Amino acid sequence: MSSNDSKLILKPVTDLLSDKFFIPSYQRGYRWTDRQVKNLLDDIWNFRLNSDNEDKKAFYCLQPIVVSTSNGEWEVLDGQQRLTTIFIILEYLKEGLAFFGKQNFSIRYQTRPDSEEFLKNMDFEKKEENIDYFHICNAHDTIAEWFEGKDGTAKINFLTTLLNDNESGKNVKVIWYDVSEENTSDSFAIDIFTRLNIGKIPLTNAELVKALFLQQSNFQEDKASLKQLQIAAEWDAIEKTLQNDAFWYFIYNPDNPIKYDNRIEYIFDLMKKKSKDHEVYYTFYEFNKDFIESKKDKKSPPDIDRLWLKIKKYFLSFEEWFNDKELYHMIGFLIDCGYRINRIKKQSQKLTKTNFKIWLKEEISDQVDYQIDELSYGKKEIKKVLLLFNIQTILATEHADIRFPFFRYKDEDWDIEHIRSQTDKQIAGSNRREWLIDVLEYFTGVRSCTTSDEIEKQESIIEELDDDKKEIANSILDILKADEIDDDEFDAAYIETSKFFKEDIDFDDKDNIGNLTLLDAKTNRSYGNAMFPIKRKTIVKNDMNGIFVPICTKNVFLKFYSKQIGENMHWSQNDASDYVAAIKQTLMEYLPTQTEKSNE
Repeated sequence: MSSNDSKLILKPVTDLLSDKFFIPSYQRGYRWTDRQVKNLLDDIWNFRLNSDNEDKKAFYCLQPIVVSTSNGEWEVLDGQQRLTTIFIILEYLKEGLAFFGKQNFSIRYQTRPDSEEFLKNMDFEKKEENIDYFHICNAHDTIAEWFEGKDGTAKINFLTTLLNDNESGKNVKVIWYDVSEENTSDSFAIDIFTRLNIGKIPLTNAELVKALFLQQSNFQEDKASLKQLQIAAEWDAIEKTLQNDAFWYFIYNPDNPIKYDNRIEYIFDLMKKKSKDHEVYYTFYEFNKDFIESKKDKKSPPDIDRLWLKIKKYFLSFEEWFNDKELYHMIGFLIDCGYRINRIKKQSQKLTKTNFKIWLKEEISDQVDYQIDELSYGKKEIKKVLLLFNIQTILATEHADIRFPFFRYKDEDWDIEHIRSQTDKQIAGSNRREWLIDVLEYFTGVRSCTTSDEIEKQESIIEELDDDKKEIANSILDILKADEIDDDEFDAAYIETSKFFKEDIDFDDKDNIGNLTLLDAKTNRSYGNAMFPIKRKTIVKNDMNGIFVPICTKNVFLKFYSKQIGENMHWSQNDASDYVAAIKQTLMEYLPTQTEKSNE
């Protein structure tokens, strides 16, 4: 067995050749497909062809092999499929292996003892006798077919790359994760295997980087435990902060293609500038390079204090932004607009705090550099304007301890919707029933009308209504009682309801920003055509129940921006004009003037 006290290292494949591996009974047999085998061969071959021949530090890295010592063998907790495939490749190339004076490692299976012998001496006539034999033979055939398509030097060149040691360089390595020190119970190995494989969840970059930092060999013996505890405690504190959604969605957008269970990994990815196009363990490889380069010589441990301090400083800059009300809102807005957080951080490091805020305001101005009167429904710029309108309204209330909750805004699917309904928009299908139920609930305060008892309750409430409300409510209840909605009856009810709520009065441009606000998908519903008083009632109810409503959305439905006190159940042209004027006034320092636009 290889003697190495490091818990997690990058180990060349050639260092595995003297090892003995044991596959426990709780793992399934070998199941890799032709495609998976070909992909591994192609990746190693392309690495050989495309990497710099002079760069001895270059290597191709396989995914983790997680092991624990057991009776002189390595018990494989994760990585059996990759390890077995490497074994089969080396068996196919065993003449070259012998030429180099080397022999293959061994693999023993607890519940399939015959498989060990079959791997060494494949009997293709027995291929159909056993599902393991079938997949092993298929992998061997795939390897043979792959090499047959190459020239005569391919085998020796491939084997050289696969087996180069660290001194020779340009080799293939595995992420070797030895968890022997953690093995304190009989069920330990099964627990680790279950954690790694239920749902096919691999080791994350965060787990691998944490293992790098907490390796015993990183520290002087008398300081190891204390330093490990310190890093572990600070690590947990950072993760706890990031698990707070208010903090997390301030720096992270849900449309990010990379998702994080361990959110500290996002910090690591930002530090190493990982993109969706990088390989899975790119961030871990980059941190491992830092560990190697931080050693003063081969025998000294890496400079853990310096490496860990860089991570803490990186995170603390975000925490500083979060705790500054103005920075929180300006940066949160830009991140929602798609700004890369590393770009913002780079500017914060170059500028004083005052100049950094000036830069942020200039960038925000660039995001809303248009005349808002020209914006209409469907333009993505409208959402930016209305989000900024909410943010600036909050910032204007200097003494109020409130923040715009980016986490709820992003998580609850808030988007642009009409304040006043689009009476020219047809309501169809199941949306008609939802629309009718909403109107009936507005008049009676009761939503259900399915059972006979519920219908009777609705009827008794309707009897107490004013005549104009009673007529509409009765017609709607009659429509809902029927098995199917009659088209003519629905159209008639819709027209009468529109008249009652004054939705039939002319409105210059219903798609103009003066008739648009932020609404969540649930309130707006799928048909998107609830009339103003019904939306207003829902908004007020949500706010009273502590459900998040953006401050400007609430103000709109309470007619806060309207200069004339009029009909609270109707959104008029004057209301829309006053609303636009309020937006312009609030965003005055960001929006271009008419003179600026005319000079372009």
